[in-house]
Amino acid sequence: MGSDYLLNPVIFLVDTLFGLYILVVMLRFLLQMVRADFYNPFSQFLVKATSPLLRPLRRIIPGWGGVDIASLVLLFILQSVAILVMALLQGGALEAIGIAGLFMATITKLISLLLYIYFFSLIIIALLSWVSTGGYNPVTALMSSLTEPLLRPVRRILPPVGMLDFSVFVTILGLVVARMLIMPPLYALSVQLGFPISLLRLLY
Repeated sequence: MGSDYLLNPVIFLVDTLFGLYILVVMLRFLLQMVRADFYNPFSQFLVKATSPLLRPLRRIIPGWGGVDIASLVLLFILQSVAILVMALLQGGALEAIGIAGLFMATITKLISLLLYIYFFSLIIIALLSWVSTGGYNPVTALMSSLTEPLLRPVRRILPPVGMLDFSVFVTILGLVVARMLIMPPLYALSVQLGFPISLLRLLY
């Protein structure tokens, strides 16, 4: 058996574990920005999961203009470390990463995650709207709070017609187009700044 026999599962686990925690931190940041229900059970889970790392950071990094800068710094640190660990596991890729390339690759990965969060949140909201029984669901409530800033301007232009609300579908299309326009230049810039293209393909 080749070396990939054990390496690939390890890379998968590392990428998954880092990715899940980065997702939790980003969700906390986004829900804070939209002032979602703090007492929602899922909100409380996010707070408890992220507080051990965020609390010490907030002592030295204050918020600014209502933005939790400590959460953004934590996101950047976690994603950078995840990329470096993945590069180390690849063997030889770590030495090829420059600071500028790492910075750009980290930003690119976080933007990609942000777009995915909104995309899948809208998909879930659309699916649940077809099967909803009218009961309260804490996760759905938070997704609605999260996506409402995107849906609101679309609904001003395209208001619901009877029971039909096309704003979710239009917003999903907009996110897909935005990803197609935004991500390729960011990938290219990461490579131009010295990030190894082989590792970039692995990360994305």
